[in-house]
Order: sequence, then C-alpha cells, then structure tokens
Amino acid sequence: NGPRPAGKMYAQALSGETMAAPTELLSVTFHAVPPSKSKIYTMFAGSFPERIGNPDDPDDIDVSTKGITIVDPRWHRTNDPVKKFVVLMPLRDASGANVGLIVYAFKNDKPSADDERKYYAAALALRDDLQKRIPSYDALFQPAK
Repeated sequence: NGPRPAGKMYAQALSGETMAAPTELLSVTFHAVPPSKSKIYTMFAGSFPERIGNPDDPDDIDVSTKGITIVDPRWHRTNDPVKKFVVLMPLRDASGANVGLIVYAFKNDKPSADDERKYYAAALALRDDLQKRIPSYDALFQPAK
C-alpha cells in the first residue's frame, strides 16, 4: 500500500464537495503518484477513505501515464453490488496539465444504448469543473482549508 496522508487534504475536500452535489454519482476517487514518491501509483483521496493508499490497478496506471480515458460499462461484472458505469480520465490542473487520474462511478440501474455518451459527458463536465479549482498538483496534497 502507498502512504496515507496525515489530516484532510484539499483533494479530499474536493471529493466531499463533488459527492454532495445532486447527481447519479456513486463515487469519485483521485489517483496519482504522491509527492516525493516515484512509481507508486495510488488512490490518495475519494469517497472511499478506507481505500486511500491502495495501489492502483493497471488500467488506472494507463490513464495516469498515457493520458487516455476509459469508458467502462462494467459488462459482466457480477461482483459489483450496485449496477454502475465507470469513467476513468486524466485529472488536470487549472493550467491543463495532467496531474493524475480521476475515477467517477455512476449508478446505472437501467443500462441503455446511450449510456456511453451520457456518462462520458457527465464525467467530462464534473472533471472540467474540478479542473478550474485545482491550481496545481501540489495543491491537491495541501491541507484542506
């Protein structure tokens, strides 16, 4: 496991604010290599505080290192307790620099043909709004005010 931050960080405050907004969002998680670490890709903030410090999966690392987006309808996932649709995308700061990965999971009780477009657009809107509030990578790890 990666390092667990001491105290509430700015990214954790952003997670709480994102989850408080009225949406179909089930969860949001922030992933990156923590400051002063090298090649330790981990979840460092999000709506699952008990998972903070867990190592990232290979698909999470691909998003962080390659800057790709993964739109995941969770087909044939019988172990998910709630039907969901997941979007993994680069997390960007206000200057547009990639500073990690953000993962949004949306409740999806009734899958439809329009899901990819719908959830990708919703994730983009959430991420783009968040981007304006992130002055830098380092700011994410600073104490919440």
